[in-house]
Amino acid sequence: MDTLLTLTIATIVIVLVFEYTNGFHDAANIIATVIASRAMTPVQAVLLVAFFEFLGPLLGGTAVANTIGKFITLDDLDRVLSLTIVLCGLIGAIAWNLLTWWRGIPSSSSHALVGGLVGVVMASAGSDHVAWGYDELLRGELSGVSKMIIALILSPIIGFWVGYALHKIMLLLLRGAHPSINRDLRRLQFVTSAGLAFSHGANDAQKSMGVLTLVLLLGGFIPTFEVPFWVMLACSLTITAGILSGGWQIVRTLGFSIYKIRPLHALDSQLTAASVIFASSLFGAPVSTTHVVASSIMGIGASERPKAVRWGKAGEIVTTWLITIPGAAAMSITCYLIVHAYA
Repeated sequence: MDTLLTLTIATIVIVLVFEYTNGFHDAANIIATVIASRAMTPVQAVLLVAFFEFLGPLLGGTAVANTIGKFITLDDLDRVLSLTIVLCGLIGAIAWNLLTWWRGIPSSSSHALVGGLVGVVMASAGSDHVAWGYDELLRGELSGVSKMIIALILSPIIGFWVGYALHKIMLLLLRGAHPSINRDLRRLQFVTSAGLAFSHGANDAQKSMGVLTLVLLLGGFIPTFEVPFWVMLACSLTITAGILSGGWQIVRTLGFSIYKIRPLHALDSQLTAASVIFASSLFGAPVSTTHVVASSIMGIGASERPKAVRWGKAGEIVTTWLITIPGAAAMSITCYLIVHAYA
């Protein structure tokens, strides 16, 4: 087996490993409020979420995959070198995901992927091989890294204020309702959590679909950037397997450490996050489920009792968000230097 084929297979495997870690890392983001509000048991939540997570990548289109697959340009490099760069970028992102999962910190897999790939590309091939999208931005268009960064920054802000406004409206509509309404609110979470799982699959799985298609293109196995169906299916199955594994430490952080979650809070958070993430998917903007879910909980808490929001814990999460891109970049660059030294 020649070097190119071996490297291509190895990179495909690492892409799927990243997708798996993305699944179990982000599973907690989807089921945290369901479990905290006691709408479902952990087993019920994971099974429901896994089913709709599987459907998301298959039915959610490829707009996000196109964005992810085209923000680095390595087609002018030697094929072995270009695949090595992508491989090291993925390893850096995986390492960061595992580190934050082990510490129970809800960081962003999207930030880790962007940081890992941009960092190693700049260190190995130069910044001109990154599609920054600055010129397009000046013309009022969004593309490349600028599109992803803007989406990653704006989505939690939008999540906060949508959650804030939605909860205010729901409190007004349910004013004077009998406590038995909580039973109906818990039942409705079967729908909203399914919607959140579908939107997560439609956004997050597409990131790996884009990278995997890029790998096939760089290896010369497909003529143009077009996501094959088997790539969609492989990413869908892998992220679903990750979801089934769960990330229980992060459940405690999101479900219990930011604000005391009751059925209405959980319902509003799921509805907010699902809407923001799915809208982003249609726009082709990769966003962080972790960011959107956490910020929606903060917004809901702030709309009801701002002093009850544990802003200290929220501050820890924000700090993690800020260091994820450089942290993943450092890990991917380290990986590349090790490979380069022994190659």
